[in-house]
Amino acid sequence: MIGAIIGDIVGSIYEFDNIKTKDFEFFGRGVEYTDDSILTIATADWLLHGGQAENAYFRYATDYPCPMGSYGTMFVNWVHRGRSGVFQPYNSCGNGSAMRVAPVGWAFASEKDTLAAAKTSAECTHNHPEGIKGAQATALCIYLARHGVTASEIKARIEADFGYDLSLSVDEIRPRYSWQGLDGVVSGATCQGSVPQAIICALEANSFEDAIRNAVSIGGDSDTIGCIAGGIAEALFGIPEAIREKGMGYLSEHLKKVVMDFEAKYGCK
Repeated sequence: MIGAIIGDIVGSIYEFDNIKTKDFEFFGRGVEYTDDSILTIATADWLLHGGQAENAYFRYATDYPCPMGSYGTMFVNWVHRGRSGVFQPYNSCGNGSAMRVAPVGWAFASEKDTLAAAKTSAECTHNHPEGIKGAQATALCIYLARHGVTASEIKARIEADFGYDLSLSVDEIRPRYSWQGLDGVVSGATCQGSVPQAIICALEANSFEDAIRNAVSIGGDSDTIGCIAGGIAEALFGIPEAIREKGMGYLSEHLKKVVMDFEAKYGCK
């Protein structure tokens, strides 16, 4: 799961200042973890300790109320309502469900359980079918990759099972992609407008670092695309120890402990 966090950190300074190249300082000046990492770690905490997913997301958003880039408006409103004990999903298809799901891909021994947990992690907020689909597709990529399924086989599975078009290359996506999505058709802040692109960035890569560079280079919601791609790339390639340690160094002691506890229980490649 640290791969998702590293992708978020590396992409954090480019979220609102896109850079259309792979040639950039990997941990650039000013990078920091954002809401993507906080909620990814909340997912890990939920899987480690049980309970309801919505309680974990509420608790982490309350404990870490002002991350770099802030939380999405609808999620903030959901947190406010949660203060009175009301957790009402808001039919979102935003990519927040996919950016926080990486731990699910590591925690289960079957595809069925992985997909069920991804759905549970999404639907407490993002109960739109596309929001659930984005979380499930991301988690399944991780599950398959950690079981040794090749990138080409994962691509075929995701296209068949979820209907995502993964036919474009990163070089073909880059000039056509923005916050408005691919060719301005579907918003890049949605699952359907960013998850396929993030998956391509991971599957086309030749290393963990290359996957993150792919993700940042296409533009759009750079930290979230980096987060999704990074979670998948960790399962595909593993992470060089120097990059892992650098990424861990940005986290608070509490967040770091959750990551370490999760890795101790569920492992990583």
